[in-house]
Amino acid sequence: MSSARVVECVPNFSEGRNEETIQAIASAIKSTEGCSLLDVEPGVSINRTVYTFVGSPESVVMGALSAAKVAYKLIDMTKHHGEHPRIGAMDVCPFVPVANTTLEDCVRCSKSLGEQLARELGVPVYLYEASQERDYRRSLQSIRKGEYEELQEKLKQADWAPDYGPTTFVPRWGVSVVGARKFLIAYNVNLLGTKEQANRISIALRESGGSTGKKPGRLKLVRALGWYVAEQGIAQVSMNLCDYEVTPIHTAFEECSKDARELKLGVVGSEIVGLVPLKPILMAADYYIEKEGLFVLHESQKVRLVIDRLGLNSISEFKPQEKIIEYRVGSNTDGPLASGSVRSFVEQLAARTSAPGGGSASACIASMGAALGAMVGLLTFGNRKFEALDPVMRVAIPPLHSATQQLIPLIDKDTQAFSSYMEALKLPKTTKEEIAKRKQAMQDGLKDAIEVPLNVMKIAYGCWDYMITIATHGNETALSDIQVGGCSLHTGLKGAYYNVCINLKQVTDEDYVRTVREEVERMSQSSEDKLTLLLDTVKQRQNKGQ
Repeated sequence: MSSARVVECVPNFSEGRNEETIQAIASAIKSTEGCSLLDVEPGVSINRTVYTFVGSPESVVMGALSAAKVAYKLIDMTKHHGEHPRIGAMDVCPFVPVANTTLEDCVRCSKSLGEQLARELGVPVYLYEASQERDYRRSLQSIRKGEYEELQEKLKQADWAPDYGPTTFVPRWGVSVVGARKFLIAYNVNLLGTKEQANRISIALRESGGSTGKKPGRLKLVRALGWYVAEQGIAQVSMNLCDYEVTPIHTAFEECSKDARELKLGVVGSEIVGLVPLKPILMAADYYIEKEGLFVLHESQKVRLVIDRLGLNSISEFKPQEKIIEYRVGSNTDGPLASGSVRSFVEQLAARTSAPGGGSASACIASMGAALGAMVGLLTFGNRKFEALDPVMRVAIPPLHSATQQLIPLIDKDTQAFSSYMEALKLPKTTKEEIAKRKQAMQDGLKDAIEVPLNVMKIAYGCWDYMITIATHGNETALSDIQVGGCSLHTGLKGAYYNVCINLKQVTDEDYVRTVREEVERMSQSSEDKLTLLLDTVKQRQNKGQ
């Protein structure tokens, strides 16, 4: 899986009619390094355009700021009219975690943008959703109440002073609302039924339940309604999954299907409207793999399984490279070391530089060890000769496959962590304050440099029981491979151990040093014992076969 950090940004600008303005804002986003503009959706009647783009946390903030600067010059709220509620030129700008990022990361993005909008454009900014600490002004609806027309009076109220920027009214701009929220998935389940039947199911499922609100629906953080799609000849339960970790896609589909069966309605697939992160797709895959007792390892096969089980091709073809955000933006890549050639990596190790060094080599060697274990397991699984061992291999192979995938990105992370320590060494040390800041940065850099090889050790050590299982039961024609795998796993773990120990010597936090040292000494010694057991096990099998 990808190690890239991806945040989605969805700014809404109060202009949906002037094509030049719409394209100028889009160009500002596209020209920002690290940003990928995925969608531009203007609405004439609402006089509003929604932009969707992704990138690293740092780049999406710059993309949003660049777009806002263009809008500041081109949009005049004193002349704006439209059907959609609005309060400013950049009306609302949410940041959404997509891959290897958290809601907290997005809160930091929103606050960074808010500060820069206020400082560089001199405009008022409100925070909302997860970024807002005060309950009464957390919802966008509360902030927008009165809209642009009543904003001048609203800003005078102490309770509605902006989080950033002036309390004075800026007529051309209004106010911007920025914040962080979870990814919202627009998801429809297709039924051979009527609008009324689809709506009946939607009421039973959505969190708010019926119109009286006395009986909530079964699915948390879900908004839903039923409608009929005449051109398709189907009804749909149309849902907004506001937090896919609370109510995943597969849960929504299964619950909707359950109600449809009770009404004797046919379910004919479903559709995801817009883009979707990879994680909820893999969550659905894991659900069906466990439910059906399947053995599926590779990401591409998991995606195919979900497309089939949810019927995502029923309305139009679900193309993973276009519909899954990480694939769309090409973030499914490793760092330069792991994604380069073997020759390139080895030659860089041989160069007259301190990074990449032993830490990156250790992560690489450990990944090879886990990979060889998975390979021998796969040469055993599904082989008719070893059919009785399939249940054993089903348990042993997935953790080794997972460990391989986890260790590969650490090849680059070790070099990056060491580089942060080297940067700390270059900090100025003239004043007492600079000396203290440099010292703290060096200590932080050392801990970062320790955490990566420590993680290598933990992941590698977690492989041992599965490696020994495969050495005990695996295909006898590949026993030399499990021997090489065991030696590689131990060498990678031991190399990481040496990297941890050398950096621990310079750490001044005694509690941290003691805790880490105890942990790595235990894993290092136990790894030697595990390797001996694995090699002895293979030797006994080889002697028995002679």
